[in-house]
Amino acid sequence: MKAFSIAAMAAASILASASFAVAQDHAMGFFVTSVGSGDGANLGGLDGADAHCGKLAEAAGTTGRTWRAYLSTQAEGKRGESARYRIGSGPWYNANGELIASDLDELHLNPNIISRTAVDESGNRVKGVGSSPNEHDMLTGSMADGMAYFPWAEGDHTCSNWTSNGEGSAQVGHHDRHGGGNTSWNSAHASRGCSQENLVSTGGAGLFYCFAAD
Repeated sequence: MKAFSIAAMAAASILASASFAVAQDHAMGFFVTSVGSGDGANLGGLDGADAHCGKLAEAAGTTGRTWRAYLSTQAEGKRGESARYRIGSGPWYNANGELIASDLDELHLNPNIISRTAVDESGNRVKGVGSSPNEHDMLTGSMADGMAYFPWAEGDHTCSNWTSNGEGSAQVGHHDRHGGGNTSWNSAHASRGCSQENLVSTGGAGLFYCFAAD
């Protein structure tokens, strides 16, 4: 019996080591920001949001990658820039080595994005439904397919292209795929406004998704 226990423990240790090695083989290419800008949906535009992603990733120990925020923009008379085409072609793994999606189609049709996998840059879970406070609203400004809104779509969906902390609205998704009557990770509902207080009031904190585009 003792020999069996020792063998079982050895086998478990080997499996754990193998799982750790697999995780280590995949560099982080996706995360939820652990903190937002602190200024509501004013992220300093796309450039500011991208820089925020890069800063957080480097602080967590991931260097040498090109980071892009999963955010779309709007433009008068034409479609703005689409989040879908800002983030490279995949595959993307989270900070814990778990596959999020192999490519853009899988990301938008059947991604491995739930509360357990949509972690921040350090591999920590992000507060969602059932947490206090709930912070599952992720800024995206995007439709469910990851595209920017059509120019004839009424209203502001991007808080003035991520420069407003007051008037306007932003389309958000739910990283935990729960609440709001749908399970969309990237296009669940609109925010009440663009200030930090507005974002908090609907279950957010000004957080967003970051993807490695290289």
